[in-house]
Amino acid sequence: MRIDDTDPAALNGGAGAGNGWEVALGGTRLPGVRMAGFRDRAAGGLHKRVLPRPDVVVVIGLGEDPFTVEGATGRQSVRSFVAAPASGPARVGGERVECVEMRLSPPAAYALLGGVFPREPDRPVVGLGEVWGRDEERLRERLPEAATWAERLALVDGFLTRRAARAPAVAPEVAAVWEHIVVRRGRVRVGELAASCGWSRKRLWSRFTAQIGLTPKRAAMLVRFDHAARALRAGRSAADTALACGYADQPHLHRDVLAFAGRTPGALAARPAAPTYRSTEGRNP
Repeated sequence: MRIDDTDPAALNGGAGAGNGWEVALGGTRLPGVRMAGFRDRAAGGLHKRVLPRPDVVVVIGLGEDPFTVEGATGRQSVRSFVAAPASGPARVGGERVECVEMRLSPPAAYALLGGVFPREPDRPVVGLGEVWGRDEERLRERLPEAATWAERLALVDGFLTRRAARAPAVAPEVAAVWEHIVVRRGRVRVGELAASCGWSRKRLWSRFTAQIGLTPKRAAMLVRFDHAARALRAGRSAADTALACGYADQPHLHRDVLAFAGRTPGALAARPAAPTYRSTEGRNP
């Protein structure tokens, strides 16, 4: 559940912020995985606008009330869901929220979701049961029985570790290209990516899209936008951000921010950045 415009899973200031949210961070040795538990102690409800990010989000709801996810393709009501990188902003809502959220890099998502995750442009969010089947129901039934957040997150980590042991892996060339995009913060050319892995542009485009869920060009654009959004929210000027993030000029930055965020760089910068949670293992953008 991504609740701030820039950083997913930052609940109005995060753990200990005195804002009515209980936040528990979980560790894992699985690469490309971050997780946390959330509970709305104040019962104030969740009503937030969120931005697209270059990762896949998995949310397991622990209560009876569903989440509502509303974007350009319509409105959905789901208790547990998988959300792929979207093409624009969305809104997430919920009452009496209690859940576990996982953020997965696309290579990790390919493995842990069994190579099946939302990739249709008109359906970026699907119920988790459609992906994990009965395993999702069994896990969701066990989580509320755990006495503490540490036990809940350990249950999830064990579940993911078992899945990872028998999971399909992305092609080494695809993993290397994704890593290259992340390290370069999206400042890459498709021809350069193909040359780096020894594939033709056509083969790279096909294999990368099938396993990552984004074209190489779209992945690079999203990673670059993500860094630009963070910079703007941290107080950097549009001119400095455009230069630092490799945009041709400020109008280029303006077009990308407007396309992904649905607002101008100035309007995005006017909203304060929120902290994020991170696991100790695994690279994420």
